[in-house]
Amino acid sequence: MKNKVLVAGASGLVGVAAIESFLAAGWDVIGISRRKPELPSRRDFRFISVDLRDKKAARQALSPLADVTHVGYAALYENTDDLVSGWSSAAQIEANNAMLHNVIEPLVSGKSVLKHVSILQGTKAYGVHLHPIAIPARESDPRDNHANFFFDQQDYVRDRGAKHGFTYTVLRPQFVTGKTPGALNVLPAIGVYAAIRREKGEAFSFTGGPSFVWEAADADLVGRVMVWAAQAPQAANEIFNITNGDVFEWRSVWPAMAQTLGADVGADEPTSLAAYIRDNADIWAKVVAKYDLASGDLRSFVGQGDQHADFAFAYGAPAGPVAFVSTIKLRKAGFNAAVDTRDAFLAALQSFIDRKLLPSARK
Repeated sequence: MKNKVLVAGASGLVGVAAIESFLAAGWDVIGISRRKPELPSRRDFRFISVDLRDKKAARQALSPLADVTHVGYAALYENTDDLVSGWSSAAQIEANNAMLHNVIEPLVSGKSVLKHVSILQGTKAYGVHLHPIAIPARESDPRDNHANFFFDQQDYVRDRGAKHGFTYTVLRPQFVTGKTPGALNVLPAIGVYAAIRREKGEAFSFTGGPSFVWEAADADLVGRVMVWAAQAPQAANEIFNITNGDVFEWRSVWPAMAQTLGADVGADEPTSLAAYIRDNADIWAKVVAKYDLASGDLRSFVGQGDQHADFAFAYGAPAGPVAFVSTIKLRKAGFNAAVDTRDAFLAALQSFIDRKLLPSARK
């Protein structure tokens, strides 16, 4: 029987990358989300539109999928009004738990052939958004006692897997970026900010707070880990941190991003990127018309990436997050691929330019 993976959250940053990775590996792929994404590769795949918060609709859509052998769960419900505070919201926790249940329960309700489920947690599982964490954070660290849905979901797939005969893997990528617009990806917001500044004749100034060193995980790399985890015996019932393998500092990568975006670097101007983009939406509309861009719907292109950028840039904070995770466990288990973070940022920005979502650099 050929492996068939169901990717939940198909239109999201990791969901798109996972679909690309599974297709490249020769898998049968079904994507589910409310809207069908357009893959950067332009490849097609089977898609089912469903709102995973709707239990009845999810059951109707997924119960017929009796031949699904694997699940890559990348679905996420976020508070659109206040991103960061939503991470501790009881309503958001309840919604995310229900969404996972609404995917798994229809697949195991009959004669199930489900072999493996991967879920995403990220480094918020360590409480990085709330307090300093152990350096480096390890998968074996005690659970951090804070409100979240990550551990609920982990316990759920552990228990359901034990009952129905499938294994699971928990993936904890650090600060994910990539080639997919919207969601929590900060790169579209950075590109929009650069285009507005360029149009206004202003410098591409860094908007954040104090300098700090961080790690990232390119979505394409996370997608490759998900394919590996689906097949590797050593990934069964385990947790793995994921990073690109290097570190970065925003001001150090800013000039390279400026060059890709055709902008001129200026002195720091601490400001809320989310507020700046909101207040200059009319300028973005002029940019879209001037360059005949396909990203006229500003909110769809940026998603919540502008709010996430304020957090990621440490805007208004006394210091940036001190957050480093160990990826030794992943390497010892056999996954050793790495990505240059600066190159990944630039590749994603160039992808947006190539797809006419951002204006090209000045000649």
